[in-house]
Amino acid sequence: MGITQTPKATASTGAPSLEDAEQALRASWTPETSDDPDAWNPDNPAAGQCVATTLVLQALYGGEIVVADVRYADGTTRDRGHAWNRLPSGEEIDFTYAQFCRGEQLGPAAVWAGDMDGDRDRVAVLAERVGQVLGIEIDVSDVVPTRSS
Repeated sequence: MGITQTPKATASTGAPSLEDAEQALRASWTPETSDDPDAWNPDNPAAGQCVATTLVLQALYGGEIVVADVRYADGTTRDRGHAWNRLPSGEEIDFTYAQFCRGEQLGPAAVWAGDMDGDRDRVAVLAERVGQVLGIEIDVSDVVPTRSS
């Protein structure tokens, strides 16, 4: 079984709608929140945003993280190069899929059973920005690994 988190808030306790969360995420993506800031482009704002976005959504709604390898048009592959969410209801949410617009293909999906390799600061920045847009505090401390000393 993969990482399953209990949401900090539910619809009955004031969690934002998925539509509102998606709009807030899209408004908050910048090079600072991308895992590849040099390649980030406002014409493809979802580029490099999957891990931070996945962790923010997991903090809000719980569920599992799903990953897949990415095969690029040139034939190279990035292991576990894309992540998205599976909510406790079983619904899969992938707000960053649009980053794949140059012939990339995803391999088979698998539930991720380890810590996501996300930059804690990057995830915190995204959570703070999204929280400001939504008017809530998003606590990502349970979904982002702590730094090693």
